[in-house]
Amino acid sequence: MRTLSYFFFYTYIGLILVAGFWGAFIGARIDQHLLLNLNIKALTETTRANVLTQYRFLRAIELGFGLFSITFRKEIFTVKKFNTLFLTIMLSGVLARGISLIVDGSPNWIFYFFLIYEATGVVFIFLYTRQPLNKLDEAVMPEN
Repeated sequence: MRTLSYFFFYTYIGLILVAGFWGAFIGARIDQHLLLNLNIKALTETTRANVLTQYRFLRAIELGFGLFSITFRKEIFTVKKFNTLFLTIMLSGVLARGISLIVDGSPNWIFYFFLIYEATGVVFIFLYTRQPLNKLDEAVMPEN
């Protein structure tokens, strides 16, 4: 369980660090075509700017989450508050993808891969960290 938990953690964080940096600062225009099948040249100038600024912003937030996660990786696996925050953010992404399937329809195959991969990561990290975190909390904050 430990190996799978760390595998999903580090590969997920590695991907969001790379994708976040790439999308925010280098390849936002390229991503529109490759990832989203969107021809931004067909959009009006204002719409194109709106799409790209929002995309870059969201990718920068993704990069920030990756930096937070790698900086506090020890705490994510040992301190319940950090663990809960990390898993809540990760699960929020999974839930957003699930809602999008229902509300927006079927995306490209890569987004199904991300949904399954992220959901699996949430489950393994949750299961691996749940018992040690509960024991740590009891040791730090004994019941009266």
